[in-house]
Amino acid sequence: MFDTHCHLNFSRFKKNVEEVIKNAHAAGVKYITIPGTDIESSQKAVEIAEKYEGIYAAVGIHPHHVYEMTGHLNDIYHLSIAELEELISHPKVVAVGEIGLDKHLYKKTKYEEYNVSDEFFNLQKELFVQQLQLANKHHKSVILHNREALDDFLELLTTNWDPHFEGRMVFHCCEPKKELLDFAKKHNIFLGVDGDITYEKEKQEFIKEVPLSQLVIETDSPFLLPEPMRSRREFPNEPKHIPFIISYIADILGKTDQEIQQITFQNSRRLFKI
Repeated sequence: MFDTHCHLNFSRFKKNVEEVIKNAHAAGVKYITIPGTDIESSQKAVEIAEKYEGIYAAVGIHPHHVYEMTGHLNDIYHLSIAELEELISHPKVVAVGEIGLDKHLYKKTKYEEYNVSDEFFNLQKELFVQQLQLANKHHKSVILHNREALDDFLELLTTNWDPHFEGRMVFHCCEPKKELLDFAKKHNIFLGVDGDITYEKEKQEFIKEVPLSQLVIETDSPFLLPEPMRSRREFPNEPKHIPFIISYIADILGKTDQEIQQITFQNSRRLFKI
């Protein structure tokens, strides 16, 4: 099995990343992609990927972390693009991500007085486009993040679309929106499904409309713990929980666990060209 989105580069796993990978292997999850959310976590993703077979990295700047660039455009922005371009050439880097747009007002954040101003959101858009161009230039796949910014998100993707992206993009933790599904079907974009499908009714209905040929599975560890571990408060989430997500999806779709395992594993390899 393949966990297409797992933050082993986050501080929660700093002391036990090797144990978490061993647990994943024991559960049958032999492949993992670690996305970056800023320069530091992108570097960490590459460092971990270097050490372990079957572990791959993505490098990118999450829209939430664009916040620290506001007011320092020339200093931080251009330096970050240069650092990403240096990282992207590493052989274990399979994608640019996670990148996109985000209008959510985070209550838990390291940024004081966090708010989504016009300046901040416009800078998100600018960096999103720059990173799409980097992925195209270096022939990498793309891990996409969208939260509460659907119209702008799809508009930018449409404006900056390139044939290279077909079959090379994934809507990470895809919101259950018809507009996203329609766009994904039209452009052959994969849709990432996480542990929240085990408790969110809207996503349980949404997945019935997702083509199996475009479905990939992710944990978003250490977040989005699936049931029944969520009710038991067995935090943090880990890639070893992929089988629980697959089994739940199989039940919804009337398939066997093995069928969903095989389909999503092959889809994941196609997404990242592994």
